[in-house]
Amino acid sequence: MPLVAGVDSSTQSCKVVVRDAETGALVRQGRAPHPAGTEVEPAAWWDALRAAVAEAGGLADVAAVSVGGQQHGMVCLDEAGEVVRPALLWNDTRSADAARDLVAEAGGGETGRRFWAEATGAVPVASFTATKLRWLARHEPANADRVAAVCLPHDWLTWRLAGAPGLDALRTDRGDASGTGYWSPRTGEYRLDLLEQAFGRRPRVPVVLGPAEAAGQLDPAAL
Repeated sequence: MPLVAGVDSSTQSCKVVVRDAETGALVRQGRAPHPAGTEVEPAAWWDALRAAVAEAGGLADVAAVSVGGQQHGMVCLDEAGEVVRPALLWNDTRSADAARDLVAEAGGGETGRRFWAEATGAVPVASFTATKLRWLARHEPANADRVAAVCLPHDWLTWRLAGAPGLDALRTDRGDASGTGYWSPRTGEYRLDLLEQAFGRRPRVPVVLGPAEAAGQLDPAAL
């Protein structure tokens, strides 16, 4: 019976379930808490994932792993793949002014909201990654200058499970990309012009995978 594992890295905890791929029956599971707050060191997610995997009996006999988790959070990496600053989570509202500014820059009011809705499928709010990047550029320019790539919590964990094989190996899915504020669900492509508008330049972003594409190969040494 082939086994598959699902990882849910939510705001509050990381949960790992291992199931029979044919029947869906639960074989084993594990859970570990995340720290409280709206700003979190991504290393805490990794520690929780490792603890949850260990409690679930490991992944050595698992054929495939799928990672899901909190959307929108801003994880910024430098050229070496190191985290630049603690991640701002979806529920961190300090970028509310940035969201209003992005709408205003598109014409404001109904005009601005329509522009963003047509461009990205959603109007900027404080939870979106684009507004958090605007906040970072405005309030922490030294950290902003170090950013070589930006991804979401789920993307970062997937990348780490694959052994963190360079920034070009960052991967995401359409669901996560749609909440960034710089990807178009209509065209299936990034709006890098909007990323540049929000942040002032264009850092690397994860490749958006199709529903049947693999994000990489699990690196047993990573855990």
